[in-house]
Amino acid sequence: MKLIIASNNAGKIKEFKKMLTPLGYEPVSMKEAGIDTEIPEDGTTFSENAHIKAKTIYDITHTPVLADDSGLAIEFLGGAPGIYSARYAGENATNEDRINKVLDELKGVDKPLRNAKFVCALYFIRDDDYEICVTGECEGFIGEEPIGKNGFGYDPIFMLDDDTSMACLSDEEKNKISHRARALEKLAYELNKK
Repeated sequence: MKLIIASNNAGKIKEFKKMLTPLGYEPVSMKEAGIDTEIPEDGTTFSENAHIKAKTIYDITHTPVLADDSGLAIEFLGGAPGIYSARYAGENATNEDRINKVLDELKGVDKPLRNAKFVCALYFIRDDDYEICVTGECEGFIGEEPIGKNGFGYDPIFMLDDDTSMACLSDEEKNKISHRARALEKLAYELNKK
């Protein structure tokens, strides 16, 4: 079944394709589906933003849609960057800019206070009669410097243990434990009940 992913984020699209194709879906990005529209992200939670994205694209296409809103929540920063993760260092900031902003804000902060989690809300709309939202989390802490070359976004500073950041994992390893994988696991469970 064709499934539009309400995103043009190449990293997210790659992860979704790897995780959803074996489940019988044919995930396509908005760009691949020929959709060029700005989607507002004016919700106050990850779930609200995922719903806004899914509904916007579903209303245009009437095709099954999966939307994701995810980000990094750091305990010491009161949950920031949170829903602003992609725009945390400014609208046109790079991953490196965002990482550096977080590291600057945590400079001198001891490890026990650097607890963090990645959060993912997925909103799926199959048709006018079926929609569902699920969330997944992955807990860790913020390292003092980037480690690893894989992944994207904040992965190089999101530590799973003292030596391993999310960016040290292969795609296969990450897709077993990530916040997105955990949310997709919940979604697959719910869809199989239908």
